[in-house]
Amino acid sequence: MQIKTITTQPIANQKPGTSGLRAQTKTFSATPYLENYVQSVFNGIGGMTGKTLVLGGDGRFYNDTAIQIILRMAAANGAAQVWVGQDGLLSTPAASAAIRKLGADGGIILSASHNPGGPDGDFGLKYNIGAGGPAPESITDAIYEKSTTIKSYKIFTDAPDLDLSALGDHAIGDMSVTVFDSVTLYADLMHTLFDFDAIRSLFASGFTVMFDAMHAVTGPYAKQLLEADLGAPKGSVINGTPLPDFGGGHPDPNPTYAPELMQAMMSDMAPDFGAASDGDGDRNMIVGRGLYVTPSDSLAVLAANAHLAPGYKQGLSGIARSMPTSRAADRVAASLGIPLFETPTGWKFFGTLLDAGSVTICGEESAGTGSNHVREKDGLWAVLLWLNILAVRRDSVADTLNAHWQAMGRDYYSRHDYEVVDKSIAETLMQDLRGRLAELPGHTESGLTVQRADDFSYTDPVDGSKAAKQGIRLFFESGERAVLRLSGTGTVGATLRVYLERFEDDPTALQADVQTGLGPLASAVDAIAGISQRTGRSTPDVIT
Repeated sequence: MQIKTITTQPIANQKPGTSGLRAQTKTFSATPYLENYVQSVFNGIGGMTGKTLVLGGDGRFYNDTAIQIILRMAAANGAAQVWVGQDGLLSTPAASAAIRKLGADGGIILSASHNPGGPDGDFGLKYNIGAGGPAPESITDAIYEKSTTIKSYKIFTDAPDLDLSALGDHAIGDMSVTVFDSVTLYADLMHTLFDFDAIRSLFASGFTVMFDAMHAVTGPYAKQLLEADLGAPKGSVINGTPLPDFGGGHPDPNPTYAPELMQAMMSDMAPDFGAASDGDGDRNMIVGRGLYVTPSDSLAVLAANAHLAPGYKQGLSGIARSMPTSRAADRVAASLGIPLFETPTGWKFFGTLLDAGSVTICGEESAGTGSNHVREKDGLWAVLLWLNILAVRRDSVADTLNAHWQAMGRDYYSRHDYEVVDKSIAETLMQDLRGRLAELPGHTESGLTVQRADDFSYTDPVDGSKAAKQGIRLFFESGERAVLRLSGTGTVGATLRVYLERFEDDPTALQADVQTGLGPLASAVDAIAGISQRTGRSTPDVIT
C-alpha cells in the first residue's frame, strides 16, 4: 500500500455550523469535496499523528463509501487507531458515549441529522472533540480556514475496503482499525442510568409501546433496549431497519413526518406510549394516547421527575435550555431551587456547562434532550427516562403531563416552520426586523402590545465566549413571547422558524387546542414581521 499526496484546491462551501458541514449528497460525493473537508478537519485539529478516532454514521446513502475514504485518509495522516461502528452505523449519542468510554481524541460522525437521505438527499460530516461533544467554534473556525487554503490531501489510494460487518481488528498501514459493537456499548450505559426492572414490570403488566425508528440509525439500538432487554413485544419497534434513503421518508420526529406513529397513537386502539427518533438518533418525539407532547413540555417533565431514575436520584445540579425553548423548564428549576441557563441554539453551548458540572439535564425545542451521561442530545435516553418515570408513577402520559400543568401551569407553545424560503427574502426579513427593534415597544397588533424586543446574545458563564444575533425575541405586555430565527440545518433555501409561547397559570383556563390558544400571537407576529406578505406563505409548512 502506498500513501499519495494528491494536489487539490479549495472548494467553495459554507462555514460548518453547530451540526458540522452539510450539503446535498451529490455535492459531498463528488471528488474531492469529502476529501478536502476531511483533510481540513485533520489539519484544523493539529494533525492526526498518533491520535485515536471514533467513526461512523447514520447509514444514509454514501455513508459506507465515505467511511472507507476517511479510514484511508486517517491512516495516511498518521492516525494510530480508528474505532468504527459495526456496519459503519453509529448514532450520534452512541458516538459521544464511545469517544468518552474509549478515551478517543475525537470522532467523525457522518450524518445530516433529520434531513432526507438518498442520492438526491443530503449528507453531512461533524467532528466531535475528546469530551464527546460537538467541536467549539474555535475548532470549526480553524477547520473552515484550512478548507479555504487547502492545497493537497493524503490518502492510501490502493488500500482495499475493510469488512465493517464483522467485529474485530484490521489494519491500514500502521493504523489499527477496530470494528466494535456500538449497540452493546450504548445499552450498557443506559443500564447504569435507569431502573430496567421497573420498566420490565410495566411492560409485563400489559403496558404497550410503539417506537418509530424511521428506518434510521436507532432501529438496532431500540430493538436491543426495548424488545430484548426490557421485554416489549416483538414489533414494538417499527421501521427498525436502517435504509440508505430512510425508506423514502423524512427522518424528522414530528407529527408531520411520522404519520404511521401518529395515526396509531390517535386511534381508538392506541398503544400506551409512542415515541420516535431521527436520522442520527439524537432527537426524540413523545406521544401519549391521543396526545402529542411538545419537546419543551417533555424537557420540563423529565427534569421535574428525573429523580425517579437511579442515575438522577441525587437530584439535578441545574437545567439548561436553548433560548427558543419554552420557559416551562424555568419554572421547574425555580421549584427545585437550582439554576436555569438560557443558551443559543446548538448543543455545543451546553458542553461547557455540562463539563463544569453546572447542569445535569439540557434540552432544545427542536426535539433534543439529554443529560451529562454524554455530550450530545440523546433520543433513546429521553424515551427510557419517560418510561422509567411512567413505571414508577404508574400514570399515563396524559395524566403525568396534566399533573405537571396543574402544579406548574402550562406554557402553550408551538414552532411554525416556513421551509425552503428564498434565502434573500428570509435574510432581508430578519435584517429589516432587526432594524426596527427599537421602535417596536408599544406597537399593538391583534390586540397584543409589544413590551420589549431584542436580538438574543450570549456570554458563556464558564469560558466567557460570546455569541451574537441568535434570534429576535418579542415580549408582549400580557406575557406572551415570540422568537424568530433562521435555521442552519437545511441545504436548500432557508428555513424561517417562528416560536410562539403563552403561559397560563390558571388550570381551569387550560385549552385543549394549542394552536387556538396561540392564534392571536401568531397573527400579531405575522403582521409585525410581514411573514405572509414577504414569503407568499399563508400558513407554515410544518407546525410542531
